[in-house]
Amino acid sequence: MSETGPGVSNISVTGGAGGSDAFYEDLAAMGDLTDDVAGSTLTIAMTSHKYLVDPDVLASGILNPGGLAKFEATMLGALDGPSGLTATSAAIGVRGLTLQATNQAYQFVDDLNAKALEAGRWLAGAAVAINPGLAVLGVGAIATDVYLNYDGDWQKWLVEHPGMIDTILGMSPGALSALGLPTDLATLTEFLALAYPDGDPKLIDQGQDLDPRTATPPQNLGDLMDGLDYRNSQNSDKPGEGSNIDVRAIKDANGNITGYVVDIPGTKVWNLPGQDGGNANDFGTNIDGIAGNETVLQEGIEQALRDAGVPKDAPVMLVGHSQGGIVAARAANDFVNNGTYNVTHVVTAGSPVGNIPIPDSVQMLSLENNGDVVPHLDARENPDADNRTTVKFDNQTNTAGGNHAISGPDGQDGNYEAAARQIDSGNDPSVRRFVDSAGAFLNGESADSHQYKVERQP
Repeated sequence: MSETGPGVSNISVTGGAGGSDAFYEDLAAMGDLTDDVAGSTLTIAMTSHKYLVDPDVLASGILNPGGLAKFEATMLGALDGPSGLTATSAAIGVRGLTLQATNQAYQFVDDLNAKALEAGRWLAGAAVAINPGLAVLGVGAIATDVYLNYDGDWQKWLVEHPGMIDTILGMSPGALSALGLPTDLATLTEFLALAYPDGDPKLIDQGQDLDPRTATPPQNLGDLMDGLDYRNSQNSDKPGEGSNIDVRAIKDANGNITGYVVDIPGTKVWNLPGQDGGNANDFGTNIDGIAGNETVLQEGIEQALRDAGVPKDAPVMLVGHSQGGIVAARAANDFVNNGTYNVTHVVTAGSPVGNIPIPDSVQMLSLENNGDVVPHLDARENPDADNRTTVKFDNQTNTAGGNHAISGPDGQDGNYEAAARQIDSGNDPSVRRFVDSAGAFLNGESADSHQYKVERQP
């Protein structure tokens, strides 16, 4: 990646209404519709044949033999001629089959490419473990790249090569398998999660929050990032202090609640295995979330929604940064599948969520800075699904922290917030459909925000 200096650029969007999955659905729908038209046309042709032998029509031949012959010939041509209804029906049917086959072929190739990439990384890891000489070559290649591009700033070099994280993590299962420890990345993270204590959530009610950044209803994606940035600034690693989630009730002009927005900031404590500082935003929550486990932070969010009196059928949007995005995605999947809460929308920023399943009823928008290392920690791209939109952009600050931050220095619009505001003013169909579908959260007239601190207790 070339250095472009600060500022958001090169925005690209995959998935959603303009993604491949939506295109596949359109192909399938066109194929089904074409089949229906072919069937209807054939039915008309078969039904119309009866007029060729209709007694009244045949009887008319006594008075006008020439007219009857002309009618019969014209009717036969219209029904069974080269351009008749029967031939047209067959042609339409073939076109429907072609559309369906094309749809299946496209999906097969996409799935094959994804599996080939995963398998390629696995085999590369296995090859390195079996033949250490290959590892030497790999290290040599990296060293050459470092030598050619390294200017003494390791952070700058790392954020300019974030794809290395995907490759190394993707190779690790193959390397371990070659050493006699058959595993995959999910099993590996699950094993690591065992080294961190689970504990139970301790929910502390920190009262109403009157700060304008959460006490006013968001009107767009940029406002959502602004509120998340504020909640992140309120998060504290000290027990009993600050707040790490809030439940914001969005109200219309009549004071009726239309939906609830929950902000979930990222990691606050980077503890080693076996250590427990009592903080729900610790490294253990990261590992548990990536491994697919219910985290203590997710349990605390469920308690907060219950304490806030959120009805089970009320629309809920979960908004998370980094670790908060992992927890938001996991919670959305669990809450919907268990019938706990009606999560309809999820927004993530700088989160590795490619491996997390999302119910079809949930619309999800993920923001990823190409120079942010964190979204690469799951070693895979986000699915290109019609309910999952991924927005990637460049904002190279040459530091890991700057590339991962929600906003710029001193709370100024920057990085993820700046990217959100740029796509707010754009016309990408996937982004627009997501925003349009989120009216319960983005069209409010007022908001009541209640803040909580979730801690981990043994």
